[in-house]
Amino acid sequence: MATTMAYGAVSPVAPEWLNKGDNAWQMTASTLVAIQSMPGLVILYASIVKKKWAVNSAFMALYAFAAVLICWVLLCYRMAFGDELLPFWGKGAPALGQKFLTHRAKVPESNHTTENGGHEVIEPFYPMATLVYFQFTFAAITMILLAGSVLGRMNIKAWMAFVPLWLVFSYTVGAFSLWGGGFLYQWGVIDYSGGYVIHLSSGIAGFTAAYWVGPRLKSDRERFPPNNVLLMLAGAGLLWMGWSGFNGGAPYAANIVAPIAVLNTNICAATSLLVWTSLDVVFFGKPSVIGAVQGMMTGLVCITPGAGLVQSWAAIVMGMLSGSIPWVSMMVLHKKSTLLQKVDDTLGVFHTHAVAGLLGGLLTGLFAEPELCDLILPVPNTRGAFYGGNGGKQFLKQLVAAAFVTGWNLVSTTIILLGIRLFIPLRMPDEQLAIGDDAVHGEEAYALWGDGEKYDPTKHGWNTSLYSQDIAPSPYINGARGVTINL
Repeated sequence: MATTMAYGAVSPVAPEWLNKGDNAWQMTASTLVAIQSMPGLVILYASIVKKKWAVNSAFMALYAFAAVLICWVLLCYRMAFGDELLPFWGKGAPALGQKFLTHRAKVPESNHTTENGGHEVIEPFYPMATLVYFQFTFAAITMILLAGSVLGRMNIKAWMAFVPLWLVFSYTVGAFSLWGGGFLYQWGVIDYSGGYVIHLSSGIAGFTAAYWVGPRLKSDRERFPPNNVLLMLAGAGLLWMGWSGFNGGAPYAANIVAPIAVLNTNICAATSLLVWTSLDVVFFGKPSVIGAVQGMMTGLVCITPGAGLVQSWAAIVMGMLSGSIPWVSMMVLHKKSTLLQKVDDTLGVFHTHAVAGLLGGLLTGLFAEPELCDLILPVPNTRGAFYGGNGGKQFLKQLVAAAFVTGWNLVSTTIILLGIRLFIPLRMPDEQLAIGDDAVHGEEAYALWGDGEKYDPTKHGWNTSLYSQDIAPSPYINGARGVTINL
């Protein structure tokens, strides 16, 4: 009986407004994005850091994923996608009730005027529960990306307090302003799937947090080798493949824009990886696996704000630029900037997310194709500057939005951390920093060493002759290329 009702034309569980294909795709896309964080970034963070920080780094991501979900359904979803409180903020309320979650999804403040003078609002053909979970996965990965800037020294108790506060006072503002019907959305700023809301935000907030938390130990900054490069690649692979849900789910439907976004996403990522690797070979004589992951990441980030709105030739151009401009910022400008040298951004999130996200947003303002824009954007006749018309204004809008997102994240992150610092130290004490996971969690990533003997720091420690005899270690590990280790 239940099966018959579920697949009937119209029934209480399959109302006439429900498009089962859209709902199935959106739930699939949600799962793909969730897998990027759990286990994707959990694995990547655990393996790309020094062995003594593997457990702590993985746990920071794990905790953030769980904490964001509870805060999201208790308050934050409707702050980001609910009724307007301020032009940049929605009214917080729970998203837990049956009546709310089973009704047709709707973003109430997304009302906009069409070319013929009518009015439209974002109202996908599936239940609100689908949209709530889909948007949660974006909020969660933003927080986990931010964590990459403070790995290896942030007090775990301070992190546990920081996650809900930053979600409430920073993430929801960007999400409502650009996606939930806020002032930047109504003005016509383009952020297709989170170049500003997710990547520019996490990069700026992460860099700001790294400044206030303080640096790792000098020994960790000078040498921070990945404890498992192959496992790092597994995490990176989950991140790349999951991005098909990230950008493919942004149209809120299984329509013709979704596959364009997926194709462009992969084209840009592949191009960026190849360009970054080529630059490594040309200037440093050898390709780096860590560098290839960085190039992959900057390509994925750069295409995100315009994935479903640019032509595929533009995705190649964006990939070439995302594989080179962040490379220059990381390998050249970083070494020449006193501020960038001072701030210990553990995984180089500023370069791979803030720089690449800003680059993608501006390039979208150049290459957004008019016909593709008309398919899904709220403001009629939107186009990039490359296509003439009012495209120059679009590029200016992208600049203004980037300035707002940067300023808000810098200020809000600073205030949150200074407030937490009144009660909890932001940085671990040096005694814990010297030991790592065992001191912080009472657990270690690798219980055994070699052929089964227990780990002995006097024999197996990172500073023993076993590691000092490395031949030509990767400059991504010892900091010779600018940052200590970057993702």
